[in-house]
Amino acid sequence: MNAGDLAGGVVAAAGVVGAALRWWRVAQREHYYVGGASRFALRWWRSTPSNLGLVLGALGGCAATPFFGWPAILTGLVGCAAPLGLPLRGRTSRLAWTRRLRTLAAATLVLAALLDAVAGVLGGTRALLTALALEVIGAPVLVDLALVLLGPLEARLGARYVARAVGVLARVRPRVVAITGSYGKTSTKGYLAHLLGGRFAVVASPRSFNNRAGLARTVNENLVPGTEVLVAEMGTYGPGEIAALCRWLAPEVSVLTAIGPVHLERFGSLDRTLAAKSEIVAGARVVVCNVDDARLAGLADRLEAAGRDVRRASGGTPAGGACADVVVRVGDEALSLVVEDREVGTVALAAGAHAPAGSNVACAVAAALALGATPEELCRRLGALPVADNRLQRSVTERGVVVLDDTFNSNPAGARLALRELRRQASPTGRRVVVTPGMVELGPLQFAENAAFAEAVAAIATDLVVVRRTNRSALLAGAARAGGGCALVVVADRDAAVAWVRGELGEGDVVLYENDLPDHFP
Repeated sequence: MNAGDLAGGVVAAAGVVGAALRWWRVAQREHYYVGGASRFALRWWRSTPSNLGLVLGALGGCAATPFFGWPAILTGLVGCAAPLGLPLRGRTSRLAWTRRLRTLAAATLVLAALLDAVAGVLGGTRALLTALALEVIGAPVLVDLALVLLGPLEARLGARYVARAVGVLARVRPRVVAITGSYGKTSTKGYLAHLLGGRFAVVASPRSFNNRAGLARTVNENLVPGTEVLVAEMGTYGPGEIAALCRWLAPEVSVLTAIGPVHLERFGSLDRTLAAKSEIVAGARVVVCNVDDARLAGLADRLEAAGRDVRRASGGTPAGGACADVVVRVGDEALSLVVEDREVGTVALAAGAHAPAGSNVACAVAAALALGATPEELCRRLGALPVADNRLQRSVTERGVVVLDDTFNSNPAGARLALRELRRQASPTGRRVVVTPGMVELGPLQFAENAAFAEAVAAIATDLVVVRRTNRSALLAGAARAGGGCALVVVADRDAAVAWVRGELGEGDVVLYENDLPDHFP
């Protein structure tokens, strides 16, 4: 081995570790979804001309390594420094060395070492250098392969916590309400827990603890003797996941809030989304469906025809309100409750409170009624509905700027609701600003949905601040379709957007932060 080969091997090995650190963080942020690291790698390498040039240069180094040792140095340096813009540790979503991440890291490095050993034994030094260089660029594939191999181990480890949770459920015996949907799950969960709080001892799954690990943790850590109702949010990235949850966390009441293009990139189609979400109805005594959603209205009809107890909920749209059992109509200052065509009452919204989505409130009311609450007691509690963290939370800065924090929202329906709230909160003379990176994981609809959103923003706002690159072209195209009435600002990241807001806005202005991408997105 000459000096060039030795230097190439050392730098390439460092490049493998540097690249792996980045893709381990991406895998962690993507909840260890198999294929996530490779999918994000393609996004990043294509994100800018600089990154595309770097990966092509690194691939060239791989191709030359069988003949010379020094090209591996180039490839290794790319692995240490690129993709540009994707930091090793992260700023908004730091790498956390949990047990699962340590296991993934060890498995990835073992895979790489095995490949290196085979290459070295079969082909000598140059084959070893070539393997190292390929591992630099192929690190996301190695990470995803390690996730596949670790799948059975992680399932077995997780089963221990589920078994413990099953024991807790058997002892406490709470009535379980399970909530799913493409969006609206978390808000509906909070509304239902609040509405039931006047009658029952309620535990709701915290934050977005909506998968097997999160729900097992909810049961094991929060369920205590005397708990009467458990409100469980259930999420899914594909068929079979909710069905598996319901086998050990069987709901008495199941709620479906909406079917939309959220995570469409993974589901592939809205029909597949509906099939995966509707697994939640199996075995439930009562099923609540938001019939403002055409797909869920169809599901409600099919379930009722099969003899199931279905409660239809609506925000008062012409499509859903006419046939709904529960209707909640939301105005700028009040909301009204109708149950089985009877006007129960009207409740004023608290000063400064945002107007909730009527369909989400109606789903919560319908579920509460199914558990024995009365319409009158629920109506009395509607005036103090909670606001989920980072979902249209309102605050006012020291300079008098009204801030609407909707950073945990990434769906078209929620974005339209946020724009309605922006218009509602705005003063006649103040600026109306939207700060957004756009919406993600909408599959083939992503460009069109973001362009439509930007067009709607331009019709309402005075300024649109576009953050990061992921949806920049779609947002700018949509704003351009609306004409020149809305000023456009393009910034590199959220910090730059916040700095612009602080420097530009003052008393009487309103800013809506719509969605927020962690920094593992381009």
